[in-house]
Parts: sequence; structure tokens; C-alpha cells
Amino acid sequence: MDLLNGGNAPATDLIKDGTEATFMADVVETSQETPVIVDFWAPWCGPCKTLGPMLEEAVTAAKGAVKMVKINVDEAQTIAAQMRIQSIPTVYAFFKGQPVDGFQGALPGSEIKAFVDRVIEAAGGESPGGQLDDAVQAAEEMLAEGAAADAAQTFAAILGEDPNHAAAYGGLVRAHIATGDLEQAEAILNGAPAEISTSAELEAAHAQLELAKQAADAGPVAELMAAVEADPDNHQARFDLAQALHANGNVDEAVAQLLELFRRDREWNEGAAKTQLFTIFDALKPNDPIVLNGRRKLSSMIFA
Repeated sequence: MDLLNGGNAPATDLIKDGTEATFMADVVETSQETPVIVDFWAPWCGPCKTLGPMLEEAVTAAKGAVKMVKINVDEAQTIAAQMRIQSIPTVYAFFKGQPVDGFQGALPGSEIKAFVDRVIEAAGGESPGGQLDDAVQAAEEMLAEGAAADAAQTFAAILGEDPNHAAAYGGLVRAHIATGDLEQAEAILNGAPAEISTSAELEAAHAQLELAKQAADAGPVAELMAAVEADPDNHQARFDLAQALHANGNVDEAVAQLLELFRRDREWNEGAAKTQLFTIFDALKPNDPIVLNGRRKLSSMIFA
């Protein structure tokens, strides 16, 4: 499934070896319509050998939204002098005949992709990253509306375009949680690429998976509520009540019970109340009122 609906210019037209003689046509004139990234390199430059292919990959993935010209500074010393190239690799992006962005030295792949996206967007185009983000938003809406299977397919298609898209990876995990397939959700989470394994999106998915596992074993709310009312210091019953409330969608009340447990005995069961609170907070959006209020109340107790 191809989610990127940009142009389909052939790679040979997207990436060229430029010279001083062709610089005006390949860069200045071409950039009047399409942004052009110029990679100043030399055969003896070690970092250039790493940067060049990564730039080419990012430009190719943009499917015509940006082009690339490679300039060997040893053979184009006049252009290099005019552009004041002092070290290589140096990369400039041109639009409307003028440099609009650039960097020196080698960059990791994620920053190269971000640079290419930035250049495309600065020229008024839609970057591959932007298109994928739109697809993630569509999949999130499917998930919110209960179409978890359709959301999972969309998230998987996005990962086919960008295997390191953290939002799509976390979404795929959450989609499987929504279908009740916790084993598959855990398998996907455990197989996450190292580059995104500690991202906020995957941390949130992990927290939601832990809460879903707890929900499967949650007890009846009424019985646990009665046990807590009969003995307010029955910490295990209050903790179990919080899990049961969360499993039933009463997140605010679950947080309230955990805060009360923390207030009564913060060290109980190796600080289980605080750990569970952080799991709930991590599963929600950082700006969720439940998170903001819960963290504020917890902090006031910790630092009281």
C-alpha cells in the first residue's frame, strides 16, 4: 500500500551528478519550480560516503517533491568558492534560485529525513513525513471510532513506508490491544526497532498493554468497593479496586483511589500505588486533565 501520493519522477531525474557547466540549469533554474538539494562532496571524504546514500534515499522517498544534485568540489572549485564551502560534506537546499537551508557534516538518518521534509514544506509542498502523519491521524480516528482492525491495517501500511515511524508503531500495538489480541500486541512491541524502542509513543503503548493485562484479571467493582469501605486500610483491596475501576473505564476514580492509597501508605508493596499511577499517566496523553491533575496531587503529597 503506497500512502505517498506525490509525483513519480524516475530516480535518474531526481538525482544527478552536477558540474560547474550544468550548475545553472540543474540547480538555479530547476529550483524555480522544485527545491533542489545540493550535496558538496569529494572522493577522499569519508563522511561523504555515508551521507550521500542516505540523502539519496530520502530524496527518492519524496517521489519528486525535491531533487538532488551532487557536486564533486575537486572538479567544481569555482562553485565551491562561490558557495564558500569550507568543509565537506556540506549540503545546501535551493528554492527559487536561492539557498534556503543547509548543514555541514554527517547527520543521522532521522535528521536527514527531517531536513528533506523541512525543505519540501518550505517550498509549499507536502513532505513524505507529513503525508504519513496525515495517515496516522486517519488511523487514530478509525481506532477512536471502534474500527480497530481497519486502524491496524493502516498503521501496518504506514510502517511499510517507514518502519521507524514511532506513532504508527505505537498505534499498531494499541489497535491490537483494542481487538483483545494482547499476545500479538506484546509481540509487536517486543519487536520494535531499537531506534524507537524508548519513544514516548511506544512507552504509552507499553503502559496501555500493562493496563489491558491487568483488566483481564480485574475483580468485581462492587465487592472491592465494599471491602474498602469496611476497612479503609485494606491496601490490597483498594489497589485491586483501582484496577477494576480502570478496567471499567473509570480512570479518574481509579486515579483517586491510588492517590488515597499513596496518602495512607506510600511505601506499601514497594510503592505500588505510585508505580500504577505512572503507568496510567503514561498510557494517556501528557495534556490529559486526568494526568495533569493527578500529577499535581501526587507531587503535593510527595513534597508535603
